[in-house]
Amino acid sequence: MQVRKVESGWQTYRTRFLIKAKQLTQPVMFVDALGHEHSGCVGDYIVETSDGTRRVAPREIFEDVYVPMGPRQPGQRPPRPTPVITLKRRSSQSSETRS
Repeated sequence: MQVRKVESGWQTYRTRFLIKAKQLTQPVMFVDALGHEHSGCVGDYIVETSDGTRRVAPREIFEDVYVPMGPRQPGQRPPRPTPVITLKRRSSQSSETRS
C-alpha cells in the first residue's frame, strides 16, 4: 500500500504537540524518506507530525497518549473519564476563628 497525503479522514490529536492521525482499516507497510520501514496492523494509527513525517503507532499506546481535538469521528471511543478530587469547603466559622 502506498501512503499518500489525503486530507479526508484525518483527526487532529494533542499531547504536547498537535499531530494528525488516522486509524488503519487494513495492514500497511511503507518506507519513509530516511529509509526506515514502518508497518502497522488493523486498529493501529498512522501519525503525521507538523513537519509531514509519518509513522505508525500501536493502538494501545496511541489511545493511551493522545487526546482527540474537535468532534468525535463515527465509531470513535469516548475518552476515559478523568477522576476529579472533591475538595471540602472550609466552614465560615474556621475563617472567623483565625481573626
